[in-house]
Amino acid sequence: MSVLPNSVTYMTQAIRNGLHERESFHKFFECWIVEQNQHLGQLVSASKEHEEHQRQQRERGRNGRTETQEEVDERILRPLLERVIQHYEHYYRAKARWAKNDILSMFNPSWRSSLEDAFLWIGGWRPSMAFHLLYSKSGLQLEARLEELIRGLATGDLGDISPSQLEKVDELQRETIREEKEITEKLAKQQETVADSSMVELTHAVTEMIREGAAVDQVMDEGRVDDTLAPKEEGLAEILQMADDLRLKTLKKVIDILTPIQGVYFLIAAAELHLRVHEWGKRRDARHHHRDGEVGH
Repeated sequence: MSVLPNSVTYMTQAIRNGLHERESFHKFFECWIVEQNQHLGQLVSASKEHEEHQRQQRERGRNGRTETQEEVDERILRPLLERVIQHYEHYYRAKARWAKNDILSMFNPSWRSSLEDAFLWIGGWRPSMAFHLLYSKSGLQLEARLEELIRGLATGDLGDISPSQLEKVDELQRETIREEKEITEKLAKQQETVADSSMVELTHAVTEMIREGAAVDQVMDEGRVDDTLAPKEEGLAEILQMADDLRLKTLKKVIDILTPIQGVYFLIAAAELHLRVHEWGKRRDARHHHRDGEVGH
């Protein structure tokens, strides 16, 4: 089995060779998702260390000097959170570079499954989904450790989120939804330009020539077509950048609201959701492709 290079190395090589191939970002994504799975393992290990530290603190009580939770956070959790966020930043920087060369592929990504495509918003995950993820994981952890909370024991996880944190999350959610709507409206206006006067004039002129007997390849003026589509693609690139900026900004702001260990649990849930849905979608696509192949025979 071939070993994928890390995403930084692959991106550096791709930039050196020119970012022209549609499949090159697909390869970068495959490298990146392997690293995301590695980060997931690190996040899970950190969460288990945190639980063990909590258990030791409760057992020892005030007897003996133990490392405080703040010290653990600074030594282990914060550096890990920074690495994971930087990994997301790296993904969006790479995506922006490739989008300049092939914006349309970002709206129809070959590296995503049909299942993922069905839930995409402007080439990626919908930013407001972060809040549904947070509330879902918070509810599950609250239910799982309800007995401890009733006994007055702080769990420190997302089930233990405070009223002040919830207030900040609610405010951020409202802000994010508003920005989402603004970007969605911009996309709608941009999509309408496919029927503007320049497109209607060009399609009519070409159709008339074909109607008069000219062959399709003879009337195709690639330069004129490219010139007509160029401002539309530029508009799509601008909107994609706005959407990706909102995705990354939302992720960072959610992490800022949470405590370090809550941030770890949130990023675990985000990675698990992304990796498993990607995996399920790929398997379903392969199964459907195999089934269609059998029908074809």
